[in-house]
Amino acid sequence: MSQINMAQQAAEQPLQHLTLNKWFSYSGGVSTPLDYIPNKALGLFSIAFAGDFTEKHIASIVDFLATHNQKVTAICQYQPDLGLAPALCFYAQNADKTINPLVLQQFSSTLDFQLVQIACPPNLYEPGLLVMDMDSTAITIECIDEIARLANVYDEVASVTALAMAGKLDFSESLNQRVAKLTGIEKSLIDELKNNLPLMPGIKMLCQILKQHQWHLAIASGGFVPFAEQVQALINLDEVHANVLEFKDNKLTGKVLGAIVDAQQKAVILESLQQQLGLIKSQTVAIGDGANDLKMMATAGLGVAVHGKAKVVEQAQAAICQGSLLQLLYMLAIPLNSVATV
Repeated sequence: MSQINMAQQAAEQPLQHLTLNKWFSYSGGVSTPLDYIPNKALGLFSIAFAGDFTEKHIASIVDFLATHNQKVTAICQYQPDLGLAPALCFYAQNADKTINPLVLQQFSSTLDFQLVQIACPPNLYEPGLLVMDMDSTAITIECIDEIARLANVYDEVASVTALAMAGKLDFSESLNQRVAKLTGIEKSLIDELKNNLPLMPGIKMLCQILKQHQWHLAIASGGFVPFAEQVQALINLDEVHANVLEFKDNKLTGKVLGAIVDAQQKAVILESLQQQLGLIKSQTVAIGDGANDLKMMATAGLGVAVHGKAKVVEQAQAAICQGSLLQLLYMLAIPLNSVATV
């Protein structure tokens, strides 16, 4: 066999030499065990996940990061949960400026994996806070659009929802417009929809694992209380914050009661919970898919776009663009402490 073919074969080999949860130095294609753990307060951590990784992938990622002035000084293969495939973490000690998440997405999609960058990552194994959006985040649907389907005004309402989630329309204004179109809907139909909410894949297991590690779990939603309370029961959340629909004679009046949970209020909820729980900012995480989640995500130590619109992905700190929400664990369980086991 020629040297070229041998090199190609080696490049396609699985990463068996990278012991799980162990850090290795990386230079010129050579990995050497490290006798220390990277400092989470310094540099950037680039996480490659949801791929079938080989030496060729490592070389491609290291080269890509180098083109953005990020020199990889250490690498680690880890598996936060048996329900997840192993991921790779690339540590650039002297880097401080993250690459635009859309650029990361464009690069990684060509090689069939996902790539995110975070600084000062949260620690799964210490108490923390996760605040999540509900519609199209904790569940796969937009509840208001589904109510509109019952009222035969789906197209009208869904188009306004899309504009609001893309940040092209004020959320509070859009919510009042949409709810007004739902006047007369029977409460029994709302209850039927509430009792059949489709959870986002991976969200239930994610919450179970976070609760095991004393994380506080909350929903901050521009949606509605009956649905948020149902999700709370399904995935064992600590609390929910959502909008109150007005009913009269067991029918929707087309009005929302009280203050609307908009983008600013979501950020206030997260900050208030952080203070109540006595947490440092780096132990707070927010996830969402719409433009009205951006303030909340910016307030958190880590803000993650979940199957989000391009504008949301671009402005988030990290993004899960496809697949299970259990993948959030990749960002919470980088082996940077002595308690990092599957």
